[in-house]
Amino acid sequence: MTAVSKTPGWLDFYHNPSRPDFQLPKGAVDAHCHVFGPDPEFPFAAERKYTPCNASKDDLWALKSRLGFTRNVIVQATCHGSDNRAVLDAIADAHGLAKGIASVEVGVSDGELARLAKGGIKAVRFNFVKRLVMPVSPEILLPLAARIDAAGMHIVIYFESPDLPALYDFIASIPAIVVVDHMGRPDLSKPVDSAEFLLFLKLMAAHENIWCKTTCPERLSHTGPPTYDDFVPFAHSIISQFPDRVLWGTDWPHPNLKSHMPDDAWLVDMIPRIAPTKILQRKLLVDNPMRLYWPEEGV
Repeated sequence: MTAVSKTPGWLDFYHNPSRPDFQLPKGAVDAHCHVFGPDPEFPFAAERKYTPCNASKDDLWALKSRLGFTRNVIVQATCHGSDNRAVLDAIADAHGLAKGIASVEVGVSDGELARLAKGGIKAVRFNFVKRLVMPVSPEILLPLAARIDAAGMHIVIYFESPDLPALYDFIASIPAIVVVDHMGRPDLSKPVDSAEFLLFLKLMAAHENIWCKTTCPERLSHTGPPTYDDFVPFAHSIISQFPDRVLWGTDWPHPNLKSHMPDDAWLVDMIPRIAPTKILQRKLLVDNPMRLYWPEEGV
């Protein structure tokens, strides 16, 4: 079987990133990263809307070592659909130092949810970003959310800020822990006190089961690399207000980027700008992800 070609114009990840100046706290977790293929060993889904470059578990472990992370939370990518084998394979290879976020079909059986949980899957992702997937309606997903909760897993939700008003009541009604990807993708060209972002802060303030990943400056920023200055006030606002419900991750290997590909050291070096104290840094990088993904180990 021949490997497929990636979508034209989309960039490959840095294969030799710099070493960051910021020294991560011991036990730091990269709580949002991916593995892509490698195809054809783990083929991409026929219904995918993009084809990424291959980014294997071995590539991810090399990055983890270079940046100084101890553990990873690997998020199932839409290009693999509901076939979670690449993520499960990486988790098994990590010998306890990786957990996963799966994608499933609405009709997934309770037995399959139990199998995923046994394999190190800690959550299921609901994706509402229309350019990546055909979203399933919240009315259909709510019963699934209850079953996911009963299986001992939480929900990860990916949406863009203009869609939050329509999703607000649905997200607020989910019984499980909810982790929002990439701060709900705010428009960083607007001020940090814009109505869109204030609505997201209201959601987090009103519901203590809602967490947030303060991630993806390379995807959200208008000011650009390597400092991504417009990202800082948004991430800092969330971290300072909700320090016990925030996570951080690289989003490696940064799928679907065309304008530039970040050196992952740039992203690590932003951490003290969005979490300026050692206490906040430890919560963001160690305490919170360990409590959510490795609760059996404590902190």
